[in-house]
Amino acid sequence: MKYQIKRIDGEIDDITIQSFESYDEAYDLLANIYEDLCCSDADYDDRPYYDIIELEIKEGESKPTTEY
Repeated sequence: MKYQIKRIDGEIDDITIQSFESYDEAYDLLANIYEDLCCSDADYDDRPYYDIIELEIKEGESKPTTEY
């Protein structure tokens, strides 16, 4: 399975154009980006929200497609 990080607002950025071999690989990237934030003093309005989604390979296709 392959995974991709999707922005909640639907925008595309340097993170969302990547695909990952595992969920953990995608999660680790997001964890590294957000590791400097502490829950008590975080200003989350300055940062986009992301979801990790599983990519599906449809019959007859060689590349995964996203299913939103």
